Amino acid sequence: MQRRRFFASIGLLATAASAQRAMAISATTPGKPSRRSKPEPFMPTEPAAADSSSDALRAAHARIEAIDRKGPRLNSIIELNPDASAIARGLDEERRAGKTRGPLHGVLVAVKDNVATGDAMSTSAGSLALDSVHATRDAHLIGRLREAGAVIVGKTNLSEWANIRSTRATSGWSGRGGLTRNPHALDRNTSGSSSGSAAAVAAGLVPMAVGTETDGSIVSPSSINGVVGLKPTVGRVSRDGIVPISHTQDTAGPIARTVLDAARLLAAMAGPDPRDPATLGAPPPEDYVAALNKDALRGARIGIARAFFTGHDEIDQETERALAQLIVLGAELVDPIDLPKVDYGDAEQAVLLHEFKHDLPLWLATFAPHAPVRDLADLIAFNEAHRDKEMPYFGQELFTQAQALGGLTSDAYLRALDACRKGSRDNGLDRVMREHRLDAIVAPTGGTAWLTDFINGDSAGDGFSTPAAVAGYPHLTVPSGFVRGLPIGLSFVGAPWSEARLLALGYAFEQATAWRRDPSYLASTSVPQMRT
Repeated sequence: MQRRRFFASIGLLATAASAQRAMAISATTPGKPSRRSKPEPFMPTEPAAADSSSDALRAAHARIEAIDRKGPRLNSIIELNPDASAIARGLDEERRAGKTRGPLHGVLVAVKDNVATGDAMSTSAGSLALDSVHATRDAHLIGRLREAGAVIVGKTNLSEWANIRSTRATSGWSGRGGLTRNPHALDRNTSGSSSGSAAAVAAGLVPMAVGTETDGSIVSPSSINGVVGLKPTVGRVSRDGIVPISHTQDTAGPIARTVLDAARLLAAMAGPDPRDPATLGAPPPEDYVAALNKDALRGARIGIARAFFTGHDEIDQETERALAQLIVLGAELVDPIDLPKVDYGDAEQAVLLHEFKHDLPLWLATFAPHAPVRDLADLIAFNEAHRDKEMPYFGQELFTQAQALGGLTSDAYLRALDACRKGSRDNGLDRVMREHRLDAIVAPTGGTAWLTDFINGDSAGDGFSTPAAVAGYPHLTVPSGFVRGLPIGLSFVGAPWSEARLLALGYAFEQATAWRRDPSYLASTSVPQMRT
């Protein structure tokens, strides 16, 4: 079973003129994007050159209206923050008074709708069961973003319940938010589950966004939408307030157009939290921005995980081109390394389903005690009662499988957890990195975006997300070219707490290649004419 079906710069202040230009995009009929419709690329400016955060927010609202609601109609933003204008004005006043909170002061950020915000926005995980349910308080990472001066523009759509509901799900769809579309080709999928976060950043609706990952849900949509995504070590960012799948694997992380912006956003989110013991055992966060170095690949030992290449000739050719760039930049490639394909997939599924059943009621009791559902059994019943809206395309068989399982003391859970740790760490990443003295392991993040299909569900093959996801180790994806107009990414996986090193390596690659491109908003990908 494909993993992502489970779950699966500071460029910030645009001018008011950008908002006016964006409004011209809305001439396209809503829901029927023209093949030639191509919005003007988002051109962010540095804070000192911008008029204000308020101007940037007005520009973002205009662009969201033109691109997300009309025009190409990406449908990436599930809800706008009604408090954002007041927050932006307050931050502008602070700046005029000579006070800045740091590099994120006044920066526009979108947040995936499975991260609790104790404000006027819902925290729904895309489910109608939590529509209009307001969290009792902010997640820890949201509090840190507010303290850093970020302006939370709104919530992004996602694969409902972070893609844990069905084995035949369509990524990027939720009952509450509908379908998010890929800005590079609107008939192609965004992947999931941080679908809206990646699509919104790729389209320049916001310069950066918060995603979450259990297995692939940051790195896969980032790769497929042609942006940077970082899944940190589990415990680097507090899990407090994230609608859970698995306390073993869940984490939030940054999605951005550049590695620099990803580093800036991570710096704001990362830090200890008494509510999350994993963060208390973590080493202190590093200065992720200062760690960025164009020469970071010089002398770096990079292992090439060829078992995780896609088998698609054009994608793998682009990956070979990326590897050649690593050599030019001074990296020493250990090619190949003996990191085997994942053989612990069933064990991972068992861990996720056990932990989801256990963790969901705890989140609901803390952040949504007033919701109409209190546990997984209630949620299953809600979906059945609202089948026409919640299950028009696929069901909830993973929910029912999870509900039938025992608790976290069961032998089945403990055996699966042990198998995952041995497979991903002892016999996997730890062994390979130790034997070859590696700074990072590299492979293609995955394939290109597949055609969205509500009948059969996702059709993507497995990517490179699972080893790092199951181990709880960091994973960075950076744009690494295009195949027939569709972006692909290159993955850098490292040892636990090595986010600074991975960001430096990715930054060196990014600066040398500059292979990210703005999306074209094609209505559909080209299909050759059949001969008659």
